[in-house]
Formats: sequence, C-alpha cells, structure tokens
Amino acid sequence: MRNLQDILYKSGMTEVHGSLDRKVNSINFDSRQVDNKDVFVAVKGFVSDGHFFIEKAIDLGASTIVCEELPKKLNERITYVVVSDSSYALGVMAANYYDNPSKEISLIGITGTNGKTTTCTLLHDLFIGLGYSAGLLSTVVNKIDKTEIPSTHTTPNPMALNELLRQMVDAGCEYCFMEVSSHAIHQNRIAGLDFNIAGFTNITHDHLDYHNTFKEYINAKKMFFDNLSSKAIVLTNSDDKNGLVMTQNSKAKIKTFALKSMADYKVKIIENSFSGLVLSFNNQEVYTSLIGGFNAYNLNLVYAIATELDLDGMEILTAISKLKSVDGRFQHFKSDKNIVVIVDYAHTPDALKNVLGTIEDVRTKNETVITVVGCGGDRDKTKRPVMAEIAAKNSDKTILTSDNPRTENPDEIIKDMQAGVPAERSAKVMSITDRAEAIKVACALAVEGDIILVAGKGHEKYQDVNGVKSPFDDYKIVEQSLKNLNK
Repeated sequence: MRNLQDILYKSGMTEVHGSLDRKVNSINFDSRQVDNKDVFVAVKGFVSDGHFFIEKAIDLGASTIVCEELPKKLNERITYVVVSDSSYALGVMAANYYDNPSKEISLIGITGTNGKTTTCTLLHDLFIGLGYSAGLLSTVVNKIDKTEIPSTHTTPNPMALNELLRQMVDAGCEYCFMEVSSHAIHQNRIAGLDFNIAGFTNITHDHLDYHNTFKEYINAKKMFFDNLSSKAIVLTNSDDKNGLVMTQNSKAKIKTFALKSMADYKVKIIENSFSGLVLSFNNQEVYTSLIGGFNAYNLNLVYAIATELDLDGMEILTAISKLKSVDGRFQHFKSDKNIVVIVDYAHTPDALKNVLGTIEDVRTKNETVITVVGCGGDRDKTKRPVMAEIAAKNSDKTILTSDNPRTENPDEIIKDMQAGVPAERSAKVMSITDRAEAIKVACALAVEGDIILVAGKGHEKYQDVNGVKSPFDDYKIVEQSLKNLNK
C-alpha cells in the first residue's frame, strides 16, 4: 500500500476533489485490470480514451481517479485528481510508486530509428563481461543482470518499466541500458525517469502510421533530449543530419560520435568483411566479429558511453573485441555449400539499405545476392514501395513476401510494395505470399558462394496473422531449407 499524496508528487495536479490522505493499492490505466483501492488514471490513448471507463473502474473498486476532465457526476466516496496531462502524471506516479528507482541506478537511454537494440545489448554484454551488474530493457528481451524476462514492447508501460527498474536496483544492478522508442517518448512512458546518459543513433523514415509526418517523428525523438537534466550527458551521431537538431534546447552536456565528421569520439573502419570489422579507436586497432558500417557506428557509441561512465579505455577495447552479434541483427552463417545467409530485422528503408550496402561492401561481386523481404500490416504504408525499390535495386534477385500481415490482406501489402519496383528490375523480382515458401525458393535459387538476405523479422519467433501469433523463425526456416536441399 502507498500513500496517495506521496505518489502524486510532481504529477501536475491542478484540482482535487476528496481526500489525498488515503492508502492505495496500485496504479492502473487499463480499467479491466482495476482492483480494490486502486488508482485509475484516465489516459487519452492512441486507440481509446480512458475517461470513458471511469465508472467501470469505480465499479471494480478504484478509490481514486486521476483525469484531465472531471466526470459530470462525482462519487463522494472517490477522490478525483485533475492533472494537466494524464499520461505524464502516470509516468511520474509510477516512478513515485516504486520509490524512484532510476535515481538509484545509472540509467542509459538509446533512441533513434535503427541501432537501439544492438547498442543496448552490446553495452549490456560488455558491462556483464567486465564483471559489472547491469540491466537491459530492449525489444528482444529484458534482463536483470543475466536473468531473462520476456519483452513485449520496445519500451514497457510506466508501471512495468519502473517495476523492472526497482527489481534491478534491488538485485544490485549498477547500470541499466534501455531502448527508448518514439512511441514511449510521445506517450510519456519515460516521464519521471532520471537518465544519466542519452544516446542518439540516427533518424530515418519510420512509424509514420503513428506520427503522421516525419517532422512529428523528429519532434517526438527530440522531446527525449529536451527533457533531460543539466546533469545528463548526450552522445549524438554528428554524421546524421538531424544529430545536432536533437540536442537543440537540451540542458544536458552534448558530446558527439562519428565515422566521417569531426567528433568527440571518432572511429575509422580499417577492414570490413564477412569475417568482421577492424576498427581504429584513437589509433588503437580492434578486431570484432560484427560486420558493417552500421555496426561501426553502434560500437563507436558503445565505446563513447562506456568511456563517459569512467571505464578504462583499453579495458573497453578488449571487451569490444569479444562482443558477438545480436540475435536477428545481421545474424549470419555459411551453409555446407558455402552459401552465406543473413537474417536481419531491417524493417525500415534505411535499415534495409544499410544491410544491403554492407553486403555490397564485403561481397566479391562474383556471387548472386537474393533478398527476401516483406512489410508489416497495419503499419506505415508509405514505406512499402520504398522498401521494394531498395531491395530490387540492390539485389540480383528479390522475392517480395509477407512479414506480419496482422489484420491486412498480405496480397494487398505486396501489391503496395510492387508499385516501387523499377520497370528495369521487374524481371528479377517475384512475389510469393507465403513467407516460408518464399524462403525455400530463395534457398533453391542459391548456388555455392551466393548470398541470401532474409529481412524484416530478425529476432521475432512468430508471424502475426489476424491477431493470431504462430511460431515462425526466419533463421530456423532458412537453415532447415538449405539442409533439406542437401539431402
């Protein structure tokens, strides 16, 4: 039980009806989860408005209602708290409810279109490898030290988020590396958190189904940096044209990292092959099994953050040399017939372009690049033709297929993609709706030395069709398909 007045501290109260001197059980923003003596926060969400469910929450036992607009009829047994922004209040209240765990741990947040998962996971692996206790909050998995907890969102809701941070603190974690999505920033899921370091990877075309315009998307990301304290440090990618835009108006200390432009942390690529990267950090050459220019950026940010957290430079570089690729992020292997297979989460135009660009950089040009790619349903439709165009222009053969169709007709999604295929490349592009069949065909087309890229789902172990998630693992399917061809 918590004291209501304590958890409302700094929540933005503008009006109160009823007593604040009462004990409450928990905080809920989903009326279906409300129990006796809970606080119900009526949030105006993307899909529905919590204000419509206030009476339902009271019927289920809520003793306090936090809202932006008071109901027309008030219940004298209930405390009503009016706030200027319910979603912001929820974040602050959640932090207060769990005694502000972010103030007891070094919290590092990474945002950007691409690279969030890889950077956070590599940081966690590096710190764990050096003997530190650390937490991870990512798209793929959440971790408290080495204990894994399944992840359902890139950034959890405020109550789940602060509960995980409290568990990390109680378990003795010194650091937490956290992905910060644009949705989470816009929905105030990170309100009330105290970040020590914030990293910006890049920003490209994505999530326009939610943010409507690219400018809105940029502004959502920028809010993260605008709200940092003067004690925080920002590490921004100065090679990205919006890298310094992000830091305008931020009170935090600004530092930069780059491969091309002048920066506080600059890395040079010495070698780039399917064997890995050789990078130069401050004239110290380091080999890593990770591949591609995008991973050079990720490792540069990892090095910069570890340095800002006062780790020894040579210790960091030694640890970087031992890091392995992240599940579903340029995850690759060679088949018995010397066919190179790459499975990658690339589900944005820029990510797909980066992956295909990396393949182009390391290939011998004597092999065929076969790309299998789809686009998700119920998501930004404008990127579909762009994705297909990038795949067709940068692959020798392309197979357009399903990703997670969700509630959309997969054939219609593929039709949207086909509109982006250049006429001169159309003979090299085919469409196969069934993703498993598309992967099998790609494997059948490949001969010794060829390269197969399966893009879009990466680490995901399911396919979402009409609300039903069925087991589906790109890596296992392509691996098994190649084995079957060898029988």
